[in-house]
Amino acid sequence: MVIDDRTKTELEAAAFRRLVEHLRERTDVQNIDLMNLAGFCRNCLSNWLKDAADASGTKLTKDESREAIYGMPYETWKSKYQHEASPAQLEAMKKAHPEH
Repeated sequence: MVIDDRTKTELEAAAFRRLVEHLRERTDVQNIDLMNLAGFCRNCLSNWLKDAADASGTKLTKDESREAIYGMPYETWKSKYQHEASPAQLEAMKKAHPEH
């Protein structure tokens, strides 16, 4: 299958928007669980978005990139949905990502 660059970009953008929407709906899934299972989390996505903005010369703050991913200010999301990590979650994170 041959897809032109513009269509490819549009499809990738649509898939990204759907992923972000899915993560906004799944507030029961904690970032630490995403990191332990997939090696990335909502914060990673917001960092990647900011990196892309920086690379293109687009002004985007860390807070703005997080709000773009979380759908609300990060501190609001944390207070509403983030739970204290369990010892098991912390141990899994330590094993999977010792540098974090």
